[in-house]
Amino acid sequence: MSYYRQGPTRGGSVTIGVPPVTPMLRMIIIVNAAIFLPMQLTPVREFLLQYFALTPGQVLSGYIWQVATYMLLHAGLGHIFFNMLILWMFSGELERLWGSRAYLRYYVVCGVGGGVAIFIQGAIRGSEVPTLGASGALYGMIMAYGLLFSERRVLFMMMFPMKAKTFAMIFFFFALYYNFASESDGISHIGHLGGALTGLIYLKRAWRVDRLVKNIRWRIQRRRFKVMMGKNDDTDRWVN
Repeated sequence: MSYYRQGPTRGGSVTIGVPPVTPMLRMIIIVNAAIFLPMQLTPVREFLLQYFALTPGQVLSGYIWQVATYMLLHAGLGHIFFNMLILWMFSGELERLWGSRAYLRYYVVCGVGGGVAIFIQGAIRGSEVPTLGASGALYGMIMAYGLLFSERRVLFMMMFPMKAKTFAMIFFFFALYYNFASESDGISHIGHLGGALTGLIYLKRAWRVDRLVKNIRWRIQRRRFKVMMGKNDDTDRWVN
């Protein structure tokens, strides 16, 4: 699912783009790998799954940290490899755009949003199956990428070129469909939906706040300008 973009030539030549490995992205990958390696030992795996994977019943019993810690655990090599691969492909440019702190905050918020969705649905259905993986946060990243780089072209399944906004919509509707069509495929589609929707809400709110701040700054600058003009006018009156 690597992306490519139009080159600077008039003929619209295509150039392959390699996603950047930014500082916070690198740190997230290292932390996930550092936790995954000890999980290959049975006692460590059992301990982490019991106390840090997301189990709705345990959250109700007070293990509320599980709505966040579940995203640090992965079930197998393929699970962590593809999650970190997607994270690398779709979030490095977001960190460049936002900065490391805002990037990390968005990642955590989307992951927790996915965890809350998993908990709510699991509590309603009476499910006690533990959930783990960073997919909720990843879906939030994909949605942000689709919004902020909407015209950027990506390769779906490494073969089919499409715009990033189309790619994000496909992922979202797949998660929506499979969440209701299948309950036993071993994939937490509700976590994907929760992460994506949390990301959309977060970005919409951030845009509103940004507009509000810009509006306030504009009004302050306008008032300062009027004050300065007023001072000049007062001064001119005293000039003979």
